Amino acid sequence: MLKTLGRIGAMLGAVLGAAALLAAMVGVVWLDALFEEPGVAHVLSLAGELGAKRVMVVVAHPDDEQLVAGLIVKAIEGGADVSMITATRGEAGSQRPQVARQAELGIIRTAEVLKNGYALGVTAQEVWNMPDGGLETRVPFMALVADIVRAFHRHEPDLVVTFWPESGATGHTDHMRIGLAVQHAVKQFEGIHVYRGPKHIAYTLMPRGIMQRLGGERGRFVADNQPAPTHSMPGDARIKQRGWDIHASQRDYVQCVYAVPANVLYAFFDKEFYFVEAVE
Repeated sequence: MLKTLGRIGAMLGAVLGAAALLAAMVGVVWLDALFEEPGVAHVLSLAGELGAKRVMVVVAHPDDEQLVAGLIVKAIEGGADVSMITATRGEAGSQRPQVARQAELGIIRTAEVLKNGYALGVTAQEVWNMPDGGLETRVPFMALVADIVRAFHRHEPDLVVTFWPESGATGHTDHMRIGLAVQHAVKQFEGIHVYRGPKHIAYTLMPRGIMQRLGGERGRFVADNQPAPTHSMPGDARIKQRGWDIHASQRDYVQCVYAVPANVLYAFFDKEFYFVEAVE
């Protein structure tokens, strides 16, 4: 009798274990699907696909380049020159973990983004001194547009990478403002001599499934206010994890915001998504 009960218990344990494993596998497949965008053209390099030889990334804060690190690295591997503009020094951010006096955070984050840009292989890099958190309220819009136009003349990109103006990838107002300013700068650009201006704008986007299901109110805002992506490409998890180590004041950002370590997030968030517009 005891042996029979033991066999039944073992069989029940095996069944429950198998059920738990199956449930876990189903959960992993479901979660992975939330980071996908079905039907999008998947390319190995967006710059390569568009024939871009000079790429300019225009973002708002140090560490924003983490969202497009895969694009940057693949563009450079394909022989393109990449320049990067970071509009603010990130002085109003939170430290995760605390590595310096808060009053000196802008200095620290400037150094971090310059170091990460160098590690990525960026050819030329500028960190402007615009107010973190104040691009919409404290910087005249047309002055911001004019600064970006001047940067076009300095670096002569044929592909510009920035945020979608209505969502900013994360809902941050600085992201949305810089995206809108880039959009206006491209549309009003008047070329001189040989350089006629950018040929394409690529807006970095977030996978809508994960933002809608698990992103909370801000995630739903982002998903509802961005277009469907036109392209996806591999996101280099190794490069992005190295980037968080370089951004020491933000090293635990992913853990704090998404409640999972960066290596776990990038196991699922393994692509970068873009909406590409040709400039007429």
